Amino acid sequence: MRKISVLGIVFALVCTSIAADARSLENVRERGVLGVCAHPNALPFSSKTGDLAGFQMELARAIADKLGVTLQPDWVVMTFQIRAADCDIMMDTIDDKEAQGETNLKLSRPYYRTGAALVVAENSPITSLAALDAHTKVGVLVGSMAAMTLGERHVGISIFGFEDDALEAVANHEVDAAMVTPTMAGYYNLRHPDHKLRVLALDETDPGLAWNVSVGMVRPDPALRAAIDDAVAALLADGTVARIYARYGVTLLPPR
Repeated sequence: MRKISVLGIVFALVCTSIAADARSLENVRERGVLGVCAHPNALPFSSKTGDLAGFQMELARAIADKLGVTLQPDWVVMTFQIRAADCDIMMDTIDDKEAQGETNLKLSRPYYRTGAALVVAENSPITSLAALDAHTKVGVLVGSMAAMTLGERHVGISIFGFEDDALEAVANHEVDAAMVTPTMAGYYNLRHPDHKLRVLALDETDPGLAWNVSVGMVRPDPALRAAIDDAVAALLADGTVARIYARYGVTLLPPR
């Protein structure tokens, strides 16, 4: 899953290679579709097959409904495929205007906060980040900000390639904790109801470990951008976003 979630970030980094002409709200409504770039096999984010579509796809479909059109997925596995994609939006885009200044993605209002959360076993004595020291062992992803930050704090770490592997190590008491996204921790708990883990707060002391996410818009005109922004606001207000995330075991964290 980590490789897939990283691909979502890569989506954003290559968007400047997609056609630069603005797509208007009028054009989207004339075509009757809103295109979304997504991975076909990346639950809980997105899936082309099976009973669950993924929360990114469900939220994108709800936005399309608000615009009065249908959702058209552009299934993308390799980054070179994005160059030929015809999508209008990408979900869960990091809401950082400086970073998106290089991609030309326009951002909706943020709808969720995520980052690196500390996850421990249910019976663990660890209750906060302050309890971590050189004697604790924390599972982190290779090359992640969490790995770098904990290393700088002289906390013992164990490197994993995937978030699920780090969570399994916590459940099996191979490590004392893991620092992963609360999204993946919540989805893990949904799939392991008899071995749930405890998800502690995000590390808000470091801006690199917590961030908001928004809808990334590839080439919207002002009217399309405003319509998507209004749709996100309405879906937040009526609880739709929270209900979508809850279906995947995730508690919606409000943006900051």
